[in-house]
Amino acid sequence: MKLSQICKELEYECLWGSMDTEVRDIIYDSRKIAKETMFVCMVGAVTDGHNYIPDAVEKGASVIVLERESEAAQIPRTVTVLRVASARKALAYMSAALFDYPARKLVTIGLTGTKGKTTTTYMIKSVLEQAGKKVGLIGTIGALVGDEQMPSKNTTPESYELHRMFAAMVEAGCGYVVMEVSSQGLKLDRTAGILFDYGIFTNLSPDHIGPTEHDSFEEYLECKSLLFRQCKVGIVNADDAHCEEILKNHTCEVHRFSACGGTEAECADLFAYDIGFLNEGGKLGMHFAVGGLMSCEAKVHIPGRFSVYNSLVTMLVCHLAGISQEAILEGLARVQVRGRVEMLPVSKDYYLIIDYAHNEVSTRSVLTTLLEYHPKRLICVYGGGGNRSKLRRYDMGEVTGAMADLCVLTCDNPRDEDIRDINKDIQVGLAKSGGRFIEIDDRKEAIAYCMTHALPGDMIVLLGKGHEDYQEIRGVKYHFDEREAVAEILDEIKEGKRTVAEGETDGTEHGGTA
Repeated sequence: MKLSQICKELEYECLWGSMDTEVRDIIYDSRKIAKETMFVCMVGAVTDGHNYIPDAVEKGASVIVLERESEAAQIPRTVTVLRVASARKALAYMSAALFDYPARKLVTIGLTGTKGKTTTTYMIKSVLEQAGKKVGLIGTIGALVGDEQMPSKNTTPESYELHRMFAAMVEAGCGYVVMEVSSQGLKLDRTAGILFDYGIFTNLSPDHIGPTEHDSFEEYLECKSLLFRQCKVGIVNADDAHCEEILKNHTCEVHRFSACGGTEAECADLFAYDIGFLNEGGKLGMHFAVGGLMSCEAKVHIPGRFSVYNSLVTMLVCHLAGISQEAILEGLARVQVRGRVEMLPVSKDYYLIIDYAHNEVSTRSVLTTLLEYHPKRLICVYGGGGNRSKLRRYDMGEVTGAMADLCVLTCDNPRDEDIRDINKDIQVGLAKSGGRFIEIDDRKEAIAYCMTHALPGDMIVLLGKGHEDYQEIRGVKYHFDEREAVAEILDEIKEGKRTVAEGETDGTEHGGTA
């Protein structure tokens, strides 16, 4: 593609060279530079692309895009040089052009907020697919083009990867893409130049604040609000205290949703009332009535009050996109999100749940949700990540010790640390809250212990792994999928290889403490 076409919607200054230069690809990682490629000098927190200009020239880059004109002195006149105000923003606009603006060929749905993005993207995808649409998805768990998984390093990928994924979705026949739009993605211009058809705000609480992310909560909020200056229709949580701040300087049509259940909810475009907890044949969830733009009874088999909010988002955006009420309700009733309060159908007598929670805040949230269903006992199976803060382990121990009836400490991703050392740190928090615990180093055996000692009405929650299908030990990633482990354990029980205990045991035979 000619450079002039790639820069069609970009503000730039050509310091020298020809805009007719042919460009085969856009590169921002100097290790991937080849002949007839364009090298974009991205400035990051750790590296500065300007430092790799000599390497780019040596490897045959035909175009170099930079921010600092002073750096151009080292570039020969045989290489075309463009100066831009922001290399990150330039990468976004040029990548869109290189892939022939694929986002414009899709119905784009972007979600921002502190919690609920991953679950809600899957819920929206489920409903759209129920209506016969082919849908792409991009987010924390990865990227999906239809049912095909694509690798993704960030919740919101770098702009080049983002447009490459959009192009793959268009090629695969997708008509829609649902994606998480992180505050970092907005701050770093990964979505620059995209006009989303729908922008969604779920909620806001302090998070991602630190030296390598956001300087303050105010900056975090401001970055989130940027989505509503680059979407056609904004859908926002009217119950969130920061809703109006998020909408400050918005340029979109606005629709609100509410699940507060009071008369003020009727000011929203879509609202839930008569909210209740659902237990259908071992499936936990929520049921609620809906008013406003839709009038119906709805249910979702994902436990917790937050599921009502996520459902309202899904219902509102799909309704505005022209999806039938029948498809919306059927899609909601069927949805299950991998690793997010994911229920495995193992027994009519007890419940087994997988969740990605691996810090104090997310753990407290999921345990609070499960306790609302009044289990006979709440049993937590978890470990801690190696090479990570000990404070997180203390906090995990304290919150699980206070809220669960029994904790089974086991392996997570110990990385370069010993499992027993990690679990000793967790026990510091357990001691503070007086929690009962046992230790079983092998994660499959820890799960099996809980399954073979479960009492009617128990809830067993496997924390920390969620959607992950590996364990990282001493620099090696070993395959481990909790769903597979549970299936194997069930088979072993059926074959008589494992015995189901009768009555409660204190677990001391496993070398733990109860």
